[in-house]
Amino acid sequence: MNKKIIIGILLSLILVYLSIRGVDINNALNNLKKIKPSFIAAFIAAILIMQFLRSYRWGVILSPLQKIDQLSLFSVTSVGFLAVVGIPARLGELARPYLIAQKNNIKFSSAFGTIIIERVLDGFAVISIIIIALSFMDLPIWVMRSSILFFLLMFIFFLFIIILIWRRKNAINIINRILSKLPGKMANKFDKIIHNFIDGFVIITDLKMLFYLIFLSAIIWFIDVMAIHIMLLAFGFTLPFIAPFVLMIILIAGIAVPTAPGFIGNWHIACILGLSIFGVQKPEALSFAVVYHFLSISLIVALGVIFLPFNKFSFSDIKKQLDKASANN
Repeated sequence: MNKKIIIGILLSLILVYLSIRGVDINNALNNLKKIKPSFIAAFIAAILIMQFLRSYRWGVILSPLQKIDQLSLFSVTSVGFLAVVGIPARLGELARPYLIAQKNNIKFSSAFGTIIIERVLDGFAVISIIIIALSFMDLPIWVMRSSILFFLLMFIFFLFIIILIWRRKNAINIINRILSKLPGKMANKFDKIIHNFIDGFVIITDLKMLFYLIFLSAIIWFIDVMAIHIMLLAFGFTLPFIAPFVLMIILIAGIAVPTAPGFIGNWHIACILGLSIFGVQKPEALSFAVVYHFLSISLIVALGVIFLPFNKFSFSDIKKQLDKASANN
């Protein structure tokens, strides 16, 4: 078994232990009886809408390369998110570009470039949410420091993308100098892959479409905040309106930690830490974390399993696609 997977599983076990340490399990189970089913139905609806909008936004980013029907986008997105949840080290992120490249006239590296644009849009949306949260309360110092580092990384990464687009020739020349140290054939392959990769960024050269994507990203993350708010109401928590914003920030930081598949342990400890800021006791916070995690992951798995028969893949397939792309471009 891969060392990273073993380390991830061990880390998950540690975080699960920290999540349940000192908690009366019976007390935590009793808290589940307080859940209001009507709010659970609303939560599920919010997650489904958010998944639809994510697939639609991806279609907009892909549109300069090829226009793809919404059903195909939703199908591939559902399987892709299943891969992200089920495969450690975020390797599942390769599933969507692979599947969309297989089904359409799009290069794998270009499709992967569109995933990068998605992450940049999400990153700036999260930064906006952090700013909103800071406007109403003081966040823990570790959240502040992480937010500043995250902002700097996102800014540098976005600047790098802009340079690749607007100064492609110069950027490619610099990259080629670095790649020239590699064996000749390998350097040539990378050169062509990088060109296709940059093609995946082309949507942001259209300012009108860029602002539209920013708008879509804001809606997606607002729905995510509302889903957390609905889940808090399902447990009868009466917290400040800023609570779901803060909880989401801490949860994003938590699930960034590489653990076992399914974000087991890091999701739970993040929820407990986030809710503790607002005075929620650990047993109640643990109950919330378990249900929130179970419903979120179950929905992703269910959607992925439904569309998996139409979007089968393996990592050996992805490797073959990469080799093919290198050979044909």
